[in-house]
Amino acid sequence: MNKMKNLQQKDLKYIWHPCSQMKDYEDFPPIIIKKGKGVFLEDINGKKYLDAVSSWWVNLFGHSNQRINDALYRQANKIEHVIFANFSHEAAIELAERIVKITPAGLNKVFFGDNGSSAIEIALKLSFQYHQQLGKTKKTKFVALSNAYHGETIGALSVGGVDLYSKIYKPLLLEVIRPKGPDCYRCRYGLDRKSCMAECFEDLEKEVIDKHEEITAIIIEPMVQAAAGMKIYSEKYLKKLRKLCDDYDINLIADEIAVGFGRTGEMFACNHADISPDIMCVSKGLTAGYLPLSLAIMTDKIYDVFYDDYSSMKAFLHSHSYSGNPLGCAVAVETLKIFKEDNIIEKNKIKAQILRKKVEEKIDDVPHVGEYRQIGMIGAIELVKDKKTKESFDWRERVGYQIYKRAVEKGVLLRPLGNIIYFMPPYIISEEEIDFMVQTAIDSILEYFK
Repeated sequence: MNKMKNLQQKDLKYIWHPCSQMKDYEDFPPIIIKKGKGVFLEDINGKKYLDAVSSWWVNLFGHSNQRINDALYRQANKIEHVIFANFSHEAAIELAERIVKITPAGLNKVFFGDNGSSAIEIALKLSFQYHQQLGKTKKTKFVALSNAYHGETIGALSVGGVDLYSKIYKPLLLEVIRPKGPDCYRCRYGLDRKSCMAECFEDLEKEVIDKHEEITAIIIEPMVQAAAGMKIYSEKYLKKLRKLCDDYDINLIADEIAVGFGRTGEMFACNHADISPDIMCVSKGLTAGYLPLSLAIMTDKIYDVFYDDYSSMKAFLHSHSYSGNPLGCAVAVETLKIFKEDNIIEKNKIKAQILRKKVEEKIDDVPHVGEYRQIGMIGAIELVKDKKTKESFDWRERVGYQIYKRAVEKGVLLRPLGNIIYFMPPYIISEEEIDFMVQTAIDSILEYFK
C-alpha cells in the first residue's frame, strides 16, 4: 500500500493527466496499473479492474494479447522506424493492402498519421486542397453536426460540437456550418427508433442547399455520436447524406475512429447504410490498443487531383515524423488477421445479444434510467432526473462521475460520458465477465440513488 501511495504522490507531482480536473485527484488519486491480461487491469497491490471501456475504446482483443505481443516483437527485431518519404517497408504495404480490401468500395489510397486527431486534420486539409486545385475556390467551409466530436487539435476541435471541449477555444477555431444533429432519445418528431425515417436530416439538408457553393466537406461520426453520449441514430440518415454530397459536389468524411473495427456490429459503421465516403478516418482499434496509428483512406477521385509534377505545387505536403511506423503497422496487420481468422464480427453479434439481454433483465426497476441503447458492442445507459420529461441532471451534479468512482471500487472501469454510463469492452469478454460488468454498473447506480 505504501508503494501505491508513494507512486501516486510522484505522479501528481509531475504529471498532468488528460481530460481531468486535477483537483479531483486529491480525493481520488490515479490508480497505478502494474499489468493487464485479457479484459482485466491489475494495480500494483494486486487488485483487478474489468476494463469496460477498452481503455478509451482502443483495446479490442484484451491486454497483453500473445499474438499481438509476438507480432510486435518480430517487427522490433527487424526495423523499429524508418523515414516514410521515398522509403517504405513491408508492414505498411501489407496493412494498406489489407485495409483497402475491407473498407467500403472505392477507398483505394491510404495516408498514414499518428492518431485520430491527425487523421481528421489530414482529411480536412485534403478536402480543402482538393477543391482549391480544381478551381472551386469558394468551397472553403466544413459542415459538422451539433454534439459531434472529432478530436482535440485545432482543426479537429473546430468541427467538433461539444462545448465542454471547444468553447474556450472558439476564437482560435475555424468557422463551421453546424446544423442540429440527430437525437433519437429526444426525437423532435415524437417518433420511436423503429418509426424513424431520419426526418431530422432536414436540418442539415436545408443548410447544404442554401450554402453548397461554399462547402468543401461534411464530416460525420457514422451511426453513433460517441463523445456526445453514445447517441445512436438511423442508417437512413447516412443514406440521405451520401446522396446530398453527390448532388452538390461535397466530400463526405466518415470519422470511423471510435466506431470502426466492429464496434457497431459491422466492420465499419458505414456498412450499416451500405455507403462509401470520399475519405474515411480510422485509428483507435486499428492497433488493438497497442500503439498510436491512424489512416486517412480516400477515393481515387481525391488522390488523382494531387498527382502531378512537383513544380505544380499540387503535392500534399503533410507529414508526421512517425508516419507509417513499422511497429504500429505490424500490430495493425496482426489485428486485421485476428478479425479474419477468428471470425470476430460474427462472434461479436452473439456477444452483443448477450450484453443486451443482461442489461435489459436488470434495468427495469433501476431509478433514473431514461434509456438503454445499444448497437453492436456499444451499450449506453442514459441517466435522467425525470423519466417522463427526460430532463437531464445538471452537469455540476456529476452523476456519472460519482457512479464511476463506486464502480472502480467494485472492480470495474466504467468511465462515464456526463450522465451516460456505457459499455465498450474488449471483444474477448466472456458471458460471465459481461454479467459482472453489467451487475456492477447496476449496483453502483442503485447505491448512488439509494
